[in-house]
Amino acid sequence: MAATDFKDYYQILGVSKTATPEEIKKAYRKLARKYHPDLNPGDKEAEKRFKEINEAQEVLSDPEKRSKYDQFGQYWQQAAAGTPPPGAGVGGFDFSQYGSFDDFINELLGRFGGSAGRDSSGRRVYTYRTSTSPPGAGGFGGFEDVFGSGGFQEVPAADTEAAITLTLKEAWHGTQKRLQLDAETIKVRIPPGAKPGSRIRIKGKGRTSPFSQQRGDLYLTIDLKPHSLFKFEGDNILCQVPITPEEAALGADIKIPTPDGSVTMKIPSGVDSGQSLRLRGKGWRDAKGRRSDQIVKLKIVTPKELTPQERECYKKLRQASSFNPRRSIEEVRL
Repeated sequence: MAATDFKDYYQILGVSKTATPEEIKKAYRKLARKYHPDLNPGDKEAEKRFKEINEAQEVLSDPEKRSKYDQFGQYWQQAAAGTPPPGAGVGGFDFSQYGSFDDFINELLGRFGGSAGRDSSGRRVYTYRTSTSPPGAGGFGGFEDVFGSGGFQEVPAADTEAAITLTLKEAWHGTQKRLQLDAETIKVRIPPGAKPGSRIRIKGKGRTSPFSQQRGDLYLTIDLKPHSLFKFEGDNILCQVPITPEEAALGADIKIPTPDGSVTMKIPSGVDSGQSLRLRGKGWRDAKGRRSDQIVKLKIVTPKELTPQERECYKKLRQASSFNPRRSIEEVRL
């Protein structure tokens, strides 16, 4: 990562470097609600801020990642993977001459007949030619002339990031998926209650380190397909429910769908179109089985076709009613 790409995660969340995990979590939740795409439809800047907020939370909420970030700054990811950051001399070798870590790897691979590219999922892949170490060479053969005698430390396996898309039904009930990782097929169990942005760790299924030959872990980020009725609003779920004009005027008891079946909800008289009501404890469930709320947004729908009897009733209502919803705006002038 070049210096200009560095992101100050503490500044993004608006907390100090000494912030406690609770303070970080509180700041994240406040900002995530403010910039959530569902609350800022079509706002590209809010979408960008939301992604940065999630990225900052992911690093600062993980004690190990946060420690590396605090110690190595813009090169914390290289340090977390066990690779020396640019500028940090190892065995007399100066890394500061490279603009990025990829530049360093590309030159290294060039020296040993290797190459760099990307696999089918877009991840960067490095391949290289190994050599047999002569006695006393420290076990790394051709790498000796780059790092200097005794100056190279074994690099641990690197973790792999990937995304998986589920239907809302699969996320609610939990599911099992088959994933194709290069030539390997693995089964992944998704527990009930996964939400957009949830991460699942699969040990030992990440990339293989070309140095240690050990595999890192695979981290799956959950994405959800749009649903015809439900969508997330923070931790809660939201649905829009149509009601008739007479139900809005007089009130009614109506059936409302929830993730685990319909319930009866009382609609008070005199509600407006767009008004929201709350079903407590009927929203999404977390890994411990606790339920958030379901927000019900009402939409008054008028009939497009009327029977003669219905039309006559509406005419009588119009003649008898003194209600004028436009009274407050009739005298408005500029």
